[in-house]
Amino acid sequence: MTALILVDIQNDFLPGGALAVPKGNTIIPIVNSLQTQFDLVVASQDWHPKNHASFASNHHKKQEFDVIDLNGTNQVLWPNHCVQGTHGAEFSSELNTARIAAIFRKGMLTQVDSYSAFFDNNKTHHTGLEAYLKSMQVTEVYVCGLAADYCVYFTAKDAKAAGFNTFYITDATCYIDETSYQTAINDLTENGVQLIKSTDINL
Repeated sequence: MTALILVDIQNDFLPGGALAVPKGNTIIPIVNSLQTQFDLVVASQDWHPKNHASFASNHHKKQEFDVIDLNGTNQVLWPNHCVQGTHGAEFSSELNTARIAAIFRKGMLTQVDSYSAFFDNNKTHHTGLEAYLKSMQVTEVYVCGLAADYCVYFTAKDAKAAGFNTFYITDATCYIDETSYQTAINDLTENGVQLIKSTDINL
């Protein structure tokens, strides 16, 4: 079984959103066209409470994009984004959601962020995605979405560590920062994640 993991294709990560990924909307037609090739399509959804510790607004005298120590983990302080129940947290209206079999919400615990669709950043809480995929006899996953150098990167890395044959679809994701993207790509390839273009997928 093959699965396509759609990572955080939400309004706040798209142009005009609170934490917009440059040109993030350009991946949506690619993502939509890919879905029919896969046995299973799942999605992750950032779903933060208003008082989330990753928000700069919740730290006195801190600015957006400052880095702090949060319970032993380096944490970038983000603009408020993907707050539960808001328009920004919703999937893009341009995204085809009809084939999404399950949605895995993350970032709900106030004191730890969650980039990966599998775990929080401290690796202490599962989202349930790994168990679900394995229960469906999935052996191969393809990862895409937003943003390339954060949530897509960590999702792909955790998928490989969980034992899935893992592909990272390079043209179905966009990055926030080019330097961090290159670091992420190098790390993924060193860990056995395979890079692939959407046009080269033939299942």
